[in-house]
Amino acid sequence: MSKPNISGQTAAPPSPSTWKDDLTSGFLVFLIALPLCLGIAMASGFPPIAGVLTAVVGGVVATWLGSAPLTIKGPAAGLIVIALGAVQELGGGDNATGYRRALACIVVAAVTQIAFALVRAGTLGDFFPSAVVHGMLAAIGIIICSKQVHTLLGVTPAAKEPLHLLLEIPHSVLRLNPEIATIGVLSLVILFGYPVIAARASWAKKIPAPLLVLAASMPLAYVFDLEHEHTYTLSMTQGTYPIGPKFLVNLPGNLAQAIAFPDFSHVASGPSIKYIVMFSLVGSIESLLSTKAVDSLDPAKRRSNLDKDLLATGIGNLIAGLLGGLPMISEIVRSSANIGYGAKSRLSNFFHGTFLLLFVAFAPGLIHRIPLAALAAMLTFTGIRLASPKEFVKTFRIGKEQLVVFVATTAITIATDLLVGVAAGIAVEMMIYLLYGAPIRGLFRPELEERVEGDRLVLRVKQAAVFSNYLSLKGRIEKHAGCRTIELDFADSHLVDHTVMANLHDLQGILEREGRTLTVAGLDKHGPMSSHPLAARKRVVLAAAVPNR
Repeated sequence: MSKPNISGQTAAPPSPSTWKDDLTSGFLVFLIALPLCLGIAMASGFPPIAGVLTAVVGGVVATWLGSAPLTIKGPAAGLIVIALGAVQELGGGDNATGYRRALACIVVAAVTQIAFALVRAGTLGDFFPSAVVHGMLAAIGIIICSKQVHTLLGVTPAAKEPLHLLLEIPHSVLRLNPEIATIGVLSLVILFGYPVIAARASWAKKIPAPLLVLAASMPLAYVFDLEHEHTYTLSMTQGTYPIGPKFLVNLPGNLAQAIAFPDFSHVASGPSIKYIVMFSLVGSIESLLSTKAVDSLDPAKRRSNLDKDLLATGIGNLIAGLLGGLPMISEIVRSSANIGYGAKSRLSNFFHGTFLLLFVAFAPGLIHRIPLAALAAMLTFTGIRLASPKEFVKTFRIGKEQLVVFVATTAITIATDLLVGVAAGIAVEMMIYLLYGAPIRGLFRPELEERVEGDRLVLRVKQAAVFSNYLSLKGRIEKHAGCRTIELDFADSHLVDHTVMANLHDLQGILEREGRTLTVAGLDKHGPMSSHPLAARKRVVLAAAVPNR
């Protein structure tokens, strides 16, 4: 008989009847992961093999340490900006040196993540406001596009900063390399057209879109003879364009040559500390949010222990960093695909990592034939999805104040860096709450009035319930694990923000699966900021009636 584990979920070894489902899913996810890992590594300024190395560690090692059974661990597009910044800034123009110094930052950040897990900081995923997190991701998406569009077109841009790179895109379009751009644009068309095809043809749902991109781009690379250095002249433009192996993925001869060791000589410098903080904080937040999202998609409704999963991520990053790999997180796109392909247990992640290891070990020649333009198209597609106009519209529908925070975080992140952008977004949100009448003291520690009646807990929340004090509120609920019925009364609160509303909605589902109930009361005198069901609520102050004379 299986026993509940520390997270409350029932832990049982995978049934012998499910390994075939996990093998199939692991193979299909491997087909998605291979080109993405290569592309993410190259966009990060790392050797292409570094991304695959990270996914192998995430699949073969970290799988057995975490509690999230259906997540796929590997490199993520959300950390490209940090990794590339570390390579460029720490290398001072020498990317090889910057790469090894960035590895040192990853190793120290991994130790920090392990420390986070040991002090049970898995709740970090509940702290950061939704608008700030989504604004950060939108900024990352824009920055990825600003860099990858030029590679997709076969052009080397002169600019380095995101804003200047965006402004240079029209110039790159005018001087594109036609054969390389054909590969890149065709790949982008396939990625955007795939959902339409999959919706109309059931067979297409079993073929990953990245595999279709490779199936179209690799033959074109052969036709255009990208293997050999030469030039060609296009009759329409009378322009001469270079072609050669530099437009293909470059790999070491074997796995042993792929291993690189960190350079700790500058790990105590100011820039290194900045990147250590960004790797550890942003990586942890992204991973925790992804794990929570995957839990909500799990058909078995299993609940992961976020502290244990953060520990697995930290140990995986420690190993990957020491061997020359990128930082890993629980990646949402591959994890969602894993569930969609019918995965049943953690074996699917293990098989995905094993297939990657075998492919790189025994078929590196095939990887070398992948055009960089096809990888750039995949990353551009990812960036467009992160910064889609739909994200702006969705945020606006939640509330105008959420859009202000979202846009501020996005703009400041693009203009400066991730840490400054996130800090600015949090500061903007707090200023908005102060304008709405929330007291300064109440922003950080909620005033709670507690009453326990048998197995019923009533918490009366005063002043404000916002993202920055939600962890205290959640901690008080967890303290009374024996109470089957929990009521939160917000009648005396000035403000209940969107992040709290969303977190309470998720918590209701978790408690319901445990046979407990959570009800929210006292919001009848609070006006919603929008028509969204989880919009922030602000208490409405009615003017006193003036007696007739």
